[in-house]
Amino acid sequence: MLPVDDLGEPVPVDQPQRVVSLVPSITEAVAPLGVLVGATDYCTHPSSLDVARVGGSKYPDVDAVMALRPDLVIANSEENRAEDVDRLRANGIRVWVTAAPPTVPKALASLRRLFAMAWDLEPDWLVRAEDLWRDVAPARLTALIPVWRRPWVVVGRDTFATDVLRRLGISNVYASSSERYPRPSLEELNAQRPDLVILPDEPYEFTHSDGPESFPGLPYALVNGRHLTWYGPSLVEARSSLERALNYDQG
Repeated sequence: MLPVDDLGEPVPVDQPQRVVSLVPSITEAVAPLGVLVGATDYCTHPSSLDVARVGGSKYPDVDAVMALRPDLVIANSEENRAEDVDRLRANGIRVWVTAAPPTVPKALASLRRLFAMAWDLEPDWLVRAEDLWRDVAPARLTALIPVWRRPWVVVGRDTFATDVLRRLGISNVYASSSERYPRPSLEELNAQRPDLVILPDEPYEFTHSDGPESFPGLPYALVNGRHLTWYGPSLVEARSSLERALNYDQG
């Protein structure tokens, strides 16, 4: 029986040696294997990565992907469009689609299965990340987590970032929202009155002078967005990085 990806699609994978990753965090995870031939413009880690670039995650250049003759393309159900995955598969390209993980353990389990199925590997960083993120700290603070402005977009239910913060003892005030990424008005956001506003530097680059002024009277913390939202080797350093930032960088 063929292995199936996170969405249940059979994908024949057997030691792929020409891989294109359309998911920045997975690019970082796969890069040490030396099999990457292509990645998106947003795949910024590792910083030494020297492969062909194929555009953005949402709108990759599918022709450029195919021109690289990959024996595997790695995509994500939330970051990448189904029509691009379908076109690649229609042209005989094997595509492994990962699901948008709602928790840290599910993200790591997805990566564990990919590495086991494709390369029969258990990376050391994966074992370390599982150990580091296994525990959930007692809840001590509530937080609001914007990821974009104009319009405002915040982290909502069933998101990786919500679970990351939950494991650090911080409850997302939008964790019970009906949406994964709600778009409330600024008035609604300020009416929440959380203990803390958490402002990452990606996808929107919040700074001390761009973001906090919208939440007068509320403490805020600037955090590394990669440590908050990427699942891969960065999780090994993410816990200590976030703990430092959240204890607390208030300007």
